[in-house]
Amino acid sequence: MVKVVSTAAFLLFPALFLAGCSPSNTDTLQRRTADATAAAKRDAGAIARGVTEGLTRKGPLDINDASAAQLQTLPGVTPELAGKIVERRPYTSTRDLVRKRVLSSAEYDRVKNQIFVK
Repeated sequence: MVKVVSTAAFLLFPALFLAGCSPSNTDTLQRRTADATAAAKRDAGAIARGVTEGLTRKGPLDINDASAAQLQTLPGVTPELAGKIVERRPYTSTRDLVRKRVLSSAEYDRVKNQIFVK
């Protein structure tokens, strides 16, 4: 009885091993590898754009002196929002952007480390 079980296991193991190497599994592995490579390529592009933006940025912007185009370099600042910031000048502190209802608190939190007032 023991010999029959061990013989069955001996014959079953290679069959299971070979089933794992079937062409359909190879195709699945190839597809998953291609998907992962495409995702890594997209991520690398986003990282490169972020590094480029960071290197070209000259530092924090004075919201009383910055042009609308400069303000648009801040995260989430659209042309309309930049125009609104310019229209509501002068500011005595960066927090005035929230007090004057130019930015929401969430929008302010995204840009507060990149702006200042002289």
